[in-house]
Amino acid sequence: MTKARKDIVDVNVTRYYHCISECVRQAALCGNGFEHRKEWIENRLEELSRAFAIGVCGYAVMDNHLHTLVKLEPERAQEWSDEDVVRRWMIVYPPSGVDLDDEKAVADHVRKQLENPDQVALWRERLADLSWFMKRLKEPIARRANKEDDCRGSFWASRFKSIALLDVEAILACCAYIDLNPVAAGVAPLPESSPYTSIRQRVEHIRRQKGGFEKLKAAKEQPTVANREALGKLESDHWLCPIQDRRSSGATRGGVLEGMSLAGYLLLVDYTSRLPRKGKAHVSHEVAGIFERLETTAENWTRRLKRLFGSSRLKGIYFATDRQRLREVAEQKGCNRLINLAGCPT
Repeated sequence: MTKARKDIVDVNVTRYYHCISECVRQAALCGNGFEHRKEWIENRLEELSRAFAIGVCGYAVMDNHLHTLVKLEPERAQEWSDEDVVRRWMIVYPPSGVDLDDEKAVADHVRKQLENPDQVALWRERLADLSWFMKRLKEPIARRANKEDDCRGSFWASRFKSIALLDVEAILACCAYIDLNPVAAGVAPLPESSPYTSIRQRVEHIRRQKGGFEKLKAAKEQPTVANREALGKLESDHWLCPIQDRRSSGATRGGVLEGMSLAGYLLLVDYTSRLPRKGKAHVSHEVAGIFERLETTAENWTRRLKRLFGSSRLKGIYFATDRQRLREVAEQKGCNRLINLAGCPT
């Protein structure tokens, strides 16, 4: 039975959610000559990441569905001034009749909205809400596609699926699974060449910066603390949520995980992409170190990812790699037990 979103999304359980949106009837509405719509989605994700108190940690835009991995950060919304809230809401819902390039017109509109504090409080709440994020992601894309096709009706299936990620390894496994979707589908030969994915966005962002390519290469070949930190600083100003959470080192912006650098993540994804090719997945010293920090093994990781990629449809709304964590959340939710995503072993 379908569960209400409020019963699934709970920041007290986890901040991380894997969301899956399918095109209606699973039709290839973003493929077969309509690949430019993938860029629409990518651009909209970037736009909304600058408005909502929700970080985009990963995504993959496929021909007939969309994967997003988000991090809920409701405390950020509480730190915004009322004016910040109004200006952010203008990104989400551009007001008709207001020239957004005219600062005076924008300031007048903001001043008028501030006269209604109850409305501003409601907007603040919505700017931290996952359902509103997905709604404002999907609606404009659907309208734009329908206009292009000169038709009416649904573009997306009615609901998006959300999966709560309950531990560090589950978050990383989900991140890698999303980034490797095009590789698994045979769309791209390598992770960093996968179009319309977060991993390509991250790599291209580094490469565009002065000395970025050299730092990326150095961090992959010699993952020293200095090289990891240099790469972490380069990704800190990207619209995607940084892989490495460097707040303990003085950074003001949070990342996906503390202790996991972008270089380490790229090594892990590269290793995972080689699993289907017999004899190609070599557990290097660096990759072994990642598994050791995760308190898992290459065998467990391989089995888990193969189970994910082997499922035609991901079943379940919780994903954990630790059985005890599942029990804790079940108790918190007042359930006897929770079924793990795709029956993945814990």
